[in-house]
Amino acid sequence: MLLVTGGAGFIGGNFVLSTLAQAGEPIVNLDKLTYAGNLRNLESLRGDARHRFVRGDICDRALVAKLLAEGRPRAVVHFAAESHVDRSIYGPAEFVQTNVLGTFSLLEEVRAYWSGLAEPGRREFRFLHVSTDEVYGSLSATDPAFTETTPYAPNSPYSASKAGSDHLVRAYHHTYGLPTLTTNCSNNYGPYQFPEKLLPLMIHNALAGKPLPVYGDGQNVRDWLYVLDHCAAIREVLARGRPGETYNIGGNCEMKNLDVVKTLCALLDEARPRASGRYADLVTFVTDRPGHDRRYAMDIAKIRRELSWQPAESFESGLKKTVRWYLDHQDWVGEVTSGAYRNWVETNYAVRGSA
Repeated sequence: MLLVTGGAGFIGGNFVLSTLAQAGEPIVNLDKLTYAGNLRNLESLRGDARHRFVRGDICDRALVAKLLAEGRPRAVVHFAAESHVDRSIYGPAEFVQTNVLGTFSLLEEVRAYWSGLAEPGRREFRFLHVSTDEVYGSLSATDPAFTETTPYAPNSPYSASKAGSDHLVRAYHHTYGLPTLTTNCSNNYGPYQFPEKLLPLMIHNALAGKPLPVYGDGQNVRDWLYVLDHCAAIREVLARGRPGETYNIGGNCEMKNLDVVKTLCALLDEARPRASGRYADLVTFVTDRPGHDRRYAMDIAKIRRELSWQPAESFESGLKKTVRWYLDHQDWVGEVTSGAYRNWVETNYAVRGSA
């Protein structure tokens, strides 16, 4: 079986759902259920004996040790993290606690568990750590894309905390021999993404007739990766990746934020036209976030060469599926955008105002 941390969140939840649909291997799912974790993401697994959900914190070493001892997993897939740059600017302490100390706690318990395994289980065990392209810093318009050997240069409390966790994972492989794998992914999008991130936020605001806040001049560039492509890549790395190695995962799709929003607006114009005007009329430029990285780009030659993986979805096909999902799941959106979410959005964007 697999032990998955953070499996009720956006990427982790999609991984759990798609992995059970394809392979059927039992999963124990450990999630703290912070604001971004949602059991409704896993509603289709209710009553499924292959999925066991445990509410808990990766910093709770006694709980982690108990789950490892009881379940005897062949691998741990580590998604659990605080992951939103804007939130890290307002409250970095939680990011250090979960991303750095949490990963350390998890590594310690996994190392103890792995050390006690008999062969061939010890040799075949894997610890897969899911990370981000943001650890590499920011690129200029002419810089080559990030590779697995690009020096780390994190620029936000979030990316710095993820860089710290990446370094810990690397150290546990080189110092203790723990068979680790690290993946660094680009901007994910797709079903079940919490509406603080760009695409679901824009969809939510557009349908409500609210302004579509775009930071700065909208020319920041990101590489876009459909979440189920990401999940497929993780499974390939878990199955055939070389212990101690890092694999970049990207969508081969660099786009400026403003172009992403305009593309989304055009799709919404077709799928659910406004009573008057076009959705792009709602675009509003707001003061940029502090330290906003200008460009990310991912070189995925290594994972393509070694594991024969490449994204199946183009941005256009993935975005159409994403828009359709949000239009068809407005009840889910309504539930996750109540209360604390509204307070957060108001705090974050009210202080920025119009650019």
